[in-house]
Amino acid sequence: MTDNTPMERVLTLEIVRACEQAAIAAADWIGRGDNKAADAAAVEAMRNAFNKIDMDGTVVIGEGERDEAPMLYIGEKVGTGKGEAIDIALDPLEGTTITAKGSTDALAVVAFARKGNLLNAPDTYMEKIAVGPGLPEGIIDLDKTSAENAQAIADAKGVDIKDITCCVLDRPRHSQIIDDLRAAGCRVKLIPDGDVAGAMQSAMPGTGVDFYMGTGGAPEGVLAAAGLRCLGGQFQGRLVFRNDDERARAAKWGITDLNRKYNRDDLASGDVIFAATGVTNGVWVRGVEKSEFGGLRTETLVMRSHTKTIRRIATDHSAE
Repeated sequence: MTDNTPMERVLTLEIVRACEQAAIAAADWIGRGDNKAADAAAVEAMRNAFNKIDMDGTVVIGEGERDEAPMLYIGEKVGTGKGEAIDIALDPLEGTTITAKGSTDALAVVAFARKGNLLNAPDTYMEKIAVGPGLPEGIIDLDKTSAENAQAIADAKGVDIKDITCCVLDRPRHSQIIDDLRAAGCRVKLIPDGDVAGAMQSAMPGTGVDFYMGTGGAPEGVLAAAGLRCLGGQFQGRLVFRNDDERARAAKWGITDLNRKYNRDDLASGDVIFAATGVTNGVWVRGVEKSEFGGLRTETLVMRSHTKTIRRIATDHSAE
């Protein structure tokens, strides 16, 4: 059952601090061609920040299972152990390859919710579709073709399908989606990595994206759903299993219906706090940069579903 009790307000600033520290640590590795080192730096910095927060935190979406990830693994306890029981979904560096190549839209991303309000998604793939707020509920459906979804959105917005743009992760597995969209007259925005940012572009003003579609990581699907809960957008996801090992992972986390379509609130419910700090410059936040005060400046988008607030926080960090 969903716990709708609001979380303590102080956690909103604490989640920002954790994202900022991860982004700063990862920024040292921008353009250096070492995605593993960038990710490791972000993970360590975020973990250290979490362990200073008065909360009884559990990582439910993390860097992988314990035998695969030395830190911020699924099930890891973080925080001082005092205060509220919090479930945490995180990606300390969404866009490791983006960072290594010095490209755009790398982020440090975290979502907090009360215990039991975030799905324990196995580390498998997930089919995803997302759309922004202000449209009829259920307008998107994974069982429709990409062209049918584009046409439904166009009809609801009162525009021609040629005025609709779909964001898609640039992967060979999405060739049919891309071909169908273009054949229907829909525009396609291809992104190289970062499908949390890609899904959320569908709900962010000024991005030019109307919806997102494609297959990516299931953990990133939960993070995207958390962000869209704060923005009022819609999301639908369905887990994809490639082998028996992945099906066994699902069973470990209590998932028995392997064909279930999850909506946004199945993945993230109750009071959700979502934060994303730019590592490199992107469509909604700037990356880590030098400040005129002699240190570093970060920009963070932080949102909360309970208060319906969306804040951009620019922080100047001392050179020390």
